[in-house]
Amino acid sequence: METEKYQGVFPAFYACYDREGNVSVKAVRELTRYLIGKRVNGLYVGGSSGECIYQSVEERKLVLENVMEEAAGRVTVIAHVACNNTEDSRRLAAHAQSLGVDAIAAIPPIYFHLPERAIAAYWNDISAAAPDTDFIIYNIPQLAGVALTMPLLREMKKNPRVIGVKNSSMPVQDIQMFRSEGVIVFNGPDEQFVSGLAAGAIGGIGGTYGAMPELFLRARRLVYAGEWKAAMKLQDQICAIIAKMCSGEGNMYAMIKEILRIQGGPDIGSVRAPLMGLSESDHIIAGECAEMIGEALKRTAD
Repeated sequence: METEKYQGVFPAFYACYDREGNVSVKAVRELTRYLIGKRVNGLYVGGSSGECIYQSVEERKLVLENVMEEAAGRVTVIAHVACNNTEDSRRLAAHAQSLGVDAIAAIPPIYFHLPERAIAAYWNDISAAAPDTDFIIYNIPQLAGVALTMPLLREMKKNPRVIGVKNSSMPVQDIQMFRSEGVIVFNGPDEQFVSGLAAGAIGGIGGTYGAMPELFLRARRLVYAGEWKAAMKLQDQICAIIAKMCSGEGNMYAMIKEILRIQGGPDIGSVRAPLMGLSESDHIIAGECAEMIGEALKRTAD
């Protein structure tokens, strides 16, 4: 199994909208260039940060097509293709493979509490629609309502395309447990990036990386250099920034998009209802976040 291309820092790609709330191809391409310019290792497209459950199949195809064209093979691309029904998920999986993505990923079906055999069938059906593409299980029990268990992982390992888990559960132990089954694991919770790497995660996929990719890249370098005290100190700074991001009235991704604008990054719009945009006071918080990121960058400059 080729794992080198999955190592490192993978920002979860944000939904990009124009002023009317439609997917903006221009913004998708600008954000792709911006993140690659920050020297991230890969992109994770169409997940929670991409507001996937609020976008149509055609919109999600449009986003991925433009990310792939703009990336042009410069970084690893993982496409999250799960919808809340099997057929749409298979359509997105087949489309992702046709574009040449490195891997597809999927959460379990949400809302109905399905038995594990049904979840396994759902994932295997999606994988079968992209038979030449690696498959990554997305474990996010706090939102999906169901957690990846060891028996379910062992069942999924019978599928040779299943190579790993994007683990967004909070217990770091889950990373160790999944890794013991011979799969690669991506750390999901940004607040435990350093801990996740210490537990054996091959890298991280995170929703706040796009606002401060340099900090996560720096934290990873410190971990691999064995500079644990410095890595822990930087993680503390990251956690403080994330706490500030979440302290407003609006959705965190709306906050991050405003932070990007303040930093001189691309304007990628706001969030799609029912997610909440920023209040007037939230714009002040976004400015404070940008300042905190700037200060952290100064303190951690190589």
